[in-house]
Order: sequence, then structure tokens, then C-alpha cells
Amino acid sequence: MAFEMVGVVGLGTMGAGIAEVFARAGIQVAGVEADEQALARGRAHLERSTGRALDKGKLTPAEREEILARVTLTTSRADLRDADLVIEAIPERMDVKAELFAELDRLCKPSTILATNTSSLPVTALAAATGRPDRVVGMHFFNPAPVMGLVEVVGTVVTDPGVRAEVGDLAVRLGKTPVEVDDRAGFVVNRLLLPYLNHAVTLLDHGVAGRDDIDNAMKLGVGLPMGPFHLLDLIGLDTAYEIMNVLFDESRSDRHVPSPLLRSYVAAGLLGRKSGRGFYGDPGDGPQEKAPARTVHVVGSRELADRLEAAGFKDTEDADVVLQVGGSTPVSGRTVRVQLKGQVAELATSVLTEQEAVLGARDLLKIAGYTPVPCKDRAGLVVDALLYCHLNDAVRMYESGYASIEDIDAAMRLGCGYVEGPFELLESIGLAKVRDGLRDLHAEWRSPSSAPAPLLDKLVTAGLNRFPRP
Repeated sequence: MAFEMVGVVGLGTMGAGIAEVFARAGIQVAGVEADEQALARGRAHLERSTGRALDKGKLTPAEREEILARVTLTTSRADLRDADLVIEAIPERMDVKAELFAELDRLCKPSTILATNTSSLPVTALAAATGRPDRVVGMHFFNPAPVMGLVEVVGTVVTDPGVRAEVGDLAVRLGKTPVEVDDRAGFVVNRLLLPYLNHAVTLLDHGVAGRDDIDNAMKLGVGLPMGPFHLLDLIGLDTAYEIMNVLFDESRSDRHVPSPLLRSYVAAGLLGRKSGRGFYGDPGDGPQEKAPARTVHVVGSRELADRLEAAGFKDTEDADVVLQVGGSTPVSGRTVRVQLKGQVAELATSVLTEQEAVLGARDLLKIAGYTPVPCKDRAGLVVDALLYCHLNDAVRMYESGYASIEDIDAAMRLGCGYVEGPFELLESIGLAKVRDGLRDLHAEWRSPSSAPAPLLDKLVTAGLNRFPRP
């Protein structure tokens, strides 16, 4: 299809951004809102977004005027009758969306493709509300739409393959990278991202580590662009909770059960940035205790021992603090087990570990140039517990056959800002290491979802360290 004219229903931040994306690509857009007041807000979104691009030198004044001129704003859905594609970006309520799709089916010409920007609701149910289910797709943009480079193209069991291909080609024309995915709750990005964030809340709820420590572990230890609690506050805790419920309703997996702590925050109205307070925004944790160590003994890392000696600490076996780097031996007394992950040093402590030793180890590792992450001596500590289960989800997703390795990696790089996609991370860490780490997690937590995905286990058993590509 030529896609000379498209319609966008709903001009909130997301819908206005989608309208701008189409207009930037030279396509005429009919933007529809419920009333004049909502239409004025949509116009303001467009003007602000293109104004920022103008201020940054990414648009000339003439280009901005051309973009705005391509968008016709209206309160009449009848103005969509000649559109080649109509995409909705209205609130995430199935009843409201289904009613809209039934109306669009009556209004639009038979060749019009109907698309939804839903992030988690079933596209198949929306297709069933129309007389053209073969021409209904998901076209999930990411916020802010003019900036983010990913579009998830979601097909159902009845979507015409040609329609799916045409929408993918249109995404390329818009300057986006399309990833094709079947109609599963959460699609690719939310289905992988939200359980990982929920898992972080569970670790906090269980007292495995503190909020800041978990954020530091994943940002500095793995290289993710943002820690899980900062990201949850940005997404909105209510949004995260709703998506987890949608995932659980479909899968009934223990991996998708919303954390009770997340539920409590939502019930209390602590929703993140939108409410002014979520996991962050509280009065603060107060000053940290200090217990400076005078002597230290390092086991298992010559580099760490050298750093501390260079800072003036004498290494002696009869030391205030013993730093045991690596290993899995239970720790007690003056010994603190340390796992070095990038810029992070995880400090594993047991109920027998002396508090002064923990505080001393924390200060010593800061002096050595690491960000300390005190945590309970549990399987996987923080980084591996969160990361390995997250990567295992990606393997299960691929194994189920509804998204390719390339599309999963691209989705997480472009949709979440990952430097490496899940499969790239898996292969750089080592399949056997991740498989064995998952076995340890499963042995301790007894959670079915922490058991290694069968495909991962088979590849390791076969001696492979890469996933076969077509």
C-alpha cells in the first residue's frame, strides 16, 4: 500500500508523537480526539515536540511548518473514512478499544488496516471486534515516539501475512526498526522487562539488598542504562502493576505474579514520578554508619589486594576484615564474600557476619574504586539473580517460537537502551555459566521459572556456547 493518509485516534503524549512520526515521513495525518479541549491538548503536544526539535537544530522552521501542516486535527471519526491505516492510542481499556475498533470497521474503507498501539492487551480480541480481522495488527511505538527507534509489529493467527509485511515496511519508511512478534501478552519488550523489574522489587521486599544497592548493581555491574527502581518510577508503578497482571492472566506463571510490595505502593498512591513519589522521592535513608578497617586480608584477587596496599592498607591474615573474592563458601565472623561485577562489588553477608566487618568491607571497597552492594548470602546475590532469570525469559521466548533472536535483541537494545541484547549478553557471559547459575537459583528458591530453559540446557549439554542462527 502507498499509505498516503493515516489516522491517529487519541492525541495524548503517545498519540501526538505517533502523528508527528507519520507527518515527518511525508504522510498526511488525520488526528482525532473526543472534544475540542482534548484536541487543543493534542495540538500543544505537537507544537512542543516539534518546537524542541527546532531549538535543538534537528528541524528548520520550514520543516517544522511542513510537519504541522500535514496533520489535520478533528473531533469527527468520520474524517477517517479515506485513511489507508488508522492507529489508536487511547487508554488501555479493552472495552473502550474494542468499541472503537467496531466503529472504525464500519467507517473505514474495506482496504484500511486497523492498528493498535497497545503495550500489552491482546490484539486478537480487538481483531474479533471487527469484520476484517485479517487486516488488524499491533503497531506498538515507544515513548517518545519521534525519538525511539523501535516498533513492535504484532500479528495474530488471522492477520494476513501481507498486511504484517506492509506494516513492517511502513515502519522502515518512518525511520524505525520493526520487530515482528506474535500476539502474546507484553509482546517482546514488556514481557521481558516487567518481570525483571518485578523481581527486583521482590528482592527488596525479601531484604536481599537495599533499593540503591540493587539499582547500583544493575546499572554499574551489568551496564544497564538505569537501575530497576529508577525505571519503575519513570514507567509508573501502577502501569507496571497492570502489565504484570496482564502477563499473569495469560501465563499463570510464578514469574508473572506481581510483588506484594509493588501492589502496596500502588494502593498507597506512590506511583513514581507521576505522583511525586514512588520508590524514590522519600525523605532519604540518613547517613551511613562507618566502621573503618585498619588491616585487611584479601583472598582470591591479587588486583584487589594490590589496590588496597597502594592505598596504605597492610595485608595480614590476622586482619580486621577478610575479603574473600569469589567462591561460594558460607561466610561468618570477620569474613565477607565479595563478587566483583564491573564497577560493583557485591558483599555477601550471613546472620553470623559481624556488622563491623560488613561496614569495614564496604569502606575498603569504596577506597579500592568499587561501588559496594551489601546483600544477603543468597544464590546469585543481586546481579546474577536478576540478570540470569531475565536472560532465561528471553530463551523461553525464543524457544516458544514467537520472536527471533535478532528481533528480541533489537527490541531490547532499541526499546530499553541495552548496550547488548539478551542473547548477545548470554553468549558473552557463557551459556554454561548462566545455566549453572540458574540451577543454583532454582535449588534455593524452588521457583519453576528459575529452572534453566530446556533449550539452554540442551545447548550446554551439547557443548555449544552460541545459539544456532538460520
